[in-house]
Amino acid sequence: MTDKATELASQLIRNVDSIELKDFARGSLYASRGGRLSAGTAAKKLAAGVDTLPPGKRSCPYHFHHAEEEMFIVLEGSGTLRVAGEMLPIKAGDVIFIPPGPEYPHHILNTSDAPLKYISIGTNEPIEICEYPDSGKHLVGSPNFHTIGRKGGEIDYWDGET
Repeated sequence: MTDKATELASQLIRNVDSIELKDFARGSLYASRGGRLSAGTAAKKLAAGVDTLPPGKRSCPYHFHHAEEEMFIVLEGSGTLRVAGEMLPIKAGDVIFIPPGPEYPHHILNTSDAPLKYISIGTNEPIEICEYPDSGKHLVGSPNFHTIGRKGGEIDYWDGET
């Protein structure tokens, strides 16, 4: 390949089987092995990653986004998509579309006895609010600000101002 072709490939192409994977575990419910596909690419508005969930595990809490749209492509295995209070079976070959908004709280659970591997793709919104219905938390984030809180901790707009 030419130098330009090599540079373009490094900015535009990732192989799902060639990225660095890291193990994650938290408590008895959460575990995955995954990595970011979009890291170091030229992508500006998309983020992508790959995750493999062991049997009985999930990768994140039940949540919904106010701005970000997500898509999941199931590569291997089967499991359950918990969405809008319902449990939907998913399997290899399924493509899942999750729009933003409180109508679509979601997460993926591996309810099978084999690993569940999927690609997640999301819009990389500059400002995001994410809510977690099971725990009453919320996350607010932007490039220079990030906070997680819980409902009921609101203060008056003028609190602390002189």
